[in-house]
Amino acid sequence: MPDTVTAIHELLAPERVRVRLPGGDKETVVEKLLDLLEGHPSVEDLAEVREAVWERESELSTGVGKGLGLPHAKTAAVTGTVAAFAVTEEPVEFDAIDREPVQLVFLLVGTEAAKSEHIRILSRISRLVSRRRLRLELVKAQTPEDVLDAFAEAERGLRQ
Repeated sequence: MPDTVTAIHELLAPERVRVRLPGGDKETVVEKLLDLLEGHPSVEDLAEVREAVWERESELSTGVGKGLGLPHAKTAAVTGTVAAFAVTEEPVEFDAIDREPVQLVFLLVGTEAAKSEHIRILSRISRLVSRRRLRLELVKAQTPEDVLDAFAEAERGLRQ
């Protein structure tokens, strides 16, 4: 089935998830998430990935509302979709559309060729995090595994 969406909990790995990430501003938090992509087998050029993410962010803030920041980009600097996620220690100003600070930040980087998959994953993340129960579970998570379990549980409730 080519239209199935990659499961969020499978896209993330514990080493690319941070709980209670310190960083008082959007730039610091996004840079720390980008740092988590270092060494990922699908990342060919982390400097280019950084550039693509910040270029996209300069076009329009990726603070999508309900406490979620969703920085993302498409670039030839990766060979597949990569992601990192953080629950920040404190809410961070993210220039969100609802003007609320964010505490959940999901970084997604994909290839130019996988545009439709990229959009489906962004949509899935937004749908999942729009659920209050998941947001509460993510904010109270103690470990990266708690985060992955919360996403997995929430995804079981989604229809493809």
